[in-house]
Amino acid sequence: MFSKFAPKYAAVALSVVAALSLAGCKGDAPSAPKGPQEVGVVTVELSTPVMTTELAGRTSAYQVAEVRPQISGIIQKRTFTEGQMVKAGEQLYQIDPALYEAAYEEAVANYELARANARRSAQLVKVNAVSKQDNDAAQAQMKTARAAMKTAKTNLDYTKVESPISGRVGRSEVTPGALANAYQTFMTTVQQLDPIYVDVRQTSSDMLRLKHEIASGKIKAKDGAVEVTVLMEDGSVYPQKGKLTFTGEEVDEGTGMINLRAVVPNPNGDLLPGMFVRARLEEGARPDSVLISQRCVMRDPKGQAYVYVVKPDNTIEQRNVVANRVVGTNWLIESGLQAGEKVVIEGIGKVRIGSQVKIAQPAAVATEAPAK
Repeated sequence: MFSKFAPKYAAVALSVVAALSLAGCKGDAPSAPKGPQEVGVVTVELSTPVMTTELAGRTSAYQVAEVRPQISGIIQKRTFTEGQMVKAGEQLYQIDPALYEAAYEEAVANYELARANARRSAQLVKVNAVSKQDNDAAQAQMKTARAAMKTAKTNLDYTKVESPISGRVGRSEVTPGALANAYQTFMTTVQQLDPIYVDVRQTSSDMLRLKHEIASGKIKAKDGAVEVTVLMEDGSVYPQKGKLTFTGEEVDEGTGMINLRAVVPNPNGDLLPGMFVRARLEEGARPDSVLISQRCVMRDPKGQAYVYVVKPDNTIEQRNVVANRVVGTNWLIESGLQAGEKVVIEGIGKVRIGSQVKIAQPAAVATEAPAK
């Protein structure tokens, strides 16, 4: 029976011996030495980016005038097309003038009579034919009649309801045959849309920072004014640039925001009141600034920004930086880096503080051009 299973036991024993031999060989073989980790870097350079801030806002008309009658009467006709451009003084409505024409004619007749009496009295008082008191009364009556004539003429002119400003006239709220009450009936609206206002809001902290950086020379404003670029709802850039003309004098206690207003040319009427837009405030150029790709910057659990810098001996140093503002696809570094230093951008996850690294060829590193 032993002879029957002997060949099998012998084969198993040989397999075990062979496995142990191979294991022993592997354990005795020396491991291949690891070389420095290859990383991609970007070299810190100084640039002069144009600092911008994007704020959400809405457009509003430069001037708005509600058209209301200054006398009462029946509206005879409307003399404009809704939505058209009108000029200041252009007639919009005609109110029935019959009663006001009659009143004006009566006032003219009364004035002419009073003027004749005044002239006659002035001659008679010279020869003492009338008393000075009667002459004074005659002169006063002439002046009163002249004032009444002017009032009647003004009321007659008001039967032609005119546009108070130049702009685009809106929808008519009254029709011919309707009764217009003086100073009460709302007839239509005229809005001046060229130029047009863009109203936005900015935090008080950002406003203080901007003023401080301009005062200290970090930001150089263009001609002392802040230019505004308007971004439409679809993301396209409006071709006309405006200027910031108004900064609120108080901070909203509930939100901490300040109201800002820009004036933007609108010759073609592309911007309409109430449109949602984004205003890009061009604060000015900031010379000698350090910009690096956002891919280089990391943050620790406390929120502190840091980067990995390759020192001259090709070892890694973790460097804390101040990066509080984004410019395009880059971080603006307030402090922590100097021109000429090399910052790791590729292979960040494989390096350790103090480890030796090898800098990859520049052609193999995907870098991002700093904003100009």
